[in-house]
Amino acid sequence: MTPPLDSKTYEYWLPMVIFGAMTFGESYVPPAFFPMAYIAKAAVVTAALVVFRGPLADIHWNPAVLAQSILVGLVVVGLWIGIDKTVPYPHFGNRTAFDPSQVQDSAWYGPFLAVRLYGLALMVPVMEEIFWRSFLLRYLTNVDFRKLAVGTFSASALWLMVAASSLAHPEWLVAAAASLVFAYWLRRTRSLLGVIVAHATANAALGGYVLATGEWRYW
Repeated sequence: MTPPLDSKTYEYWLPMVIFGAMTFGESYVPPAFFPMAYIAKAAVVTAALVVFRGPLADIHWNPAVLAQSILVGLVVVGLWIGIDKTVPYPHFGNRTAFDPSQVQDSAWYGPFLAVRLYGLALMVPVMEEIFWRSFLLRYLTNVDFRKLAVGTFSASALWLMVAASSLAHPEWLVAAAASLVFAYWLRRTRSLLGVIVAHATANAALGGYVLATGEWRYW
């Protein structure tokens, strides 16, 4: 019999649920109010990560993995943009793709860009790696997942996690590729910090690409 999730397991997935619900709500927000809605989402999700901070204990400082993790992140952003631009495949819906020039004359313009980049390069990598690769990979391997070290997972858990994480993105094909790379890097390093740094590097580079090109569909 599958044991119930204990009272602390929600700390791994609740920030993701909050993020998903608020992201869904953003699609109904008029452009003029979108910056405020995103800043509110970043504040609420960050608060959830702080309040429910038990999973942060899975992140251990390991400077030996930092440089290589940055390189892995650059590979991932190259795959993300390269595959999405060269391989035709149906996307699952669309991102909000908010163009901040719509509010360039607003007092919210600067704060929105700063918070958007914070969300992209720090909040989301921490939140997603805690959920997808610290919790779900282990939970799908063994429901008593805390008995497993971070980076320990079965093949079936890997493919289920990749499928679930790819379905959470409109660009499901490149999301699947990125998820596989991150899972490989987690298995290789056994370091949640390493995969967070790789994810953060990829997202920060993607944010820079979006700002340089105006391709807001990657925002």
